[in-house]
Amino acid sequence: MAGKNKFYVVWQGVNPGIYNSWEECLLQVKGVQGAKYKGFENRTEAEAAFAEGAPTYTLGHKAVQTPKQLPADINSAIAVDASCLGNPGKMEYQGVWAADGGLIFRVGPFEDGTNNIGEFLAIVHALAWMEKNNVNYTIYSDSRNAMLWVANKKCKTKLERTGRNDEIFNLIERAERWLNTHSFRAKIVKWETKLWGEVPADFGRK
Repeated sequence: MAGKNKFYVVWQGVNPGIYNSWEECLLQVKGVQGAKYKGFENRTEAEAAFAEGAPTYTLGHKAVQTPKQLPADINSAIAVDASCLGNPGKMEYQGVWAADGGLIFRVGPFEDGTNNIGEFLAIVHALAWMEKNNVNYTIYSDSRNAMLWVANKKCKTKLERTGRNDEIFNLIERAERWLNTHSFRAKIVKWETKLWGEVPADFGRK
């Protein structure tokens, strides 16, 4: 898993223990009901956490009460989200591993953008990243508009060019071109905030 985590503790999985990569960790927890695991920056922290046992918030940096509150495929899913300070305003977007918030990509900020554009670009970026890396995970987004735009292969924004947001429009054109020239697709699912809390890729600026 991308991000700063280098060691992964599996308290409950196929073979509990400490693993040196997200790929190894995923093999131990994927499809295991109630799997408990977490990433750490160094082995000392990982060994101490493994010895102490699973905390109540094992699935990532955000507290959850029980694993059943989260999607069944969260162990093999990517979450995307955008942030825009103003409308239009300073916009950026990112994609993370849904299970623990490990960063996969982060783009921006750009001037004079919108949140919907960021959400659209984040989904397409995740699709392109998966195709490039020959993997296929579920993508979770909390934006129905962005999901619809991706399905229609068109970013139907009403945003006007200001001269300061030319790079955003270049990214939109590139994303639309990718959607129309690549057949690769993955399952894109609406993140249900009321059931699961904020999407793991949330920037925390509400």
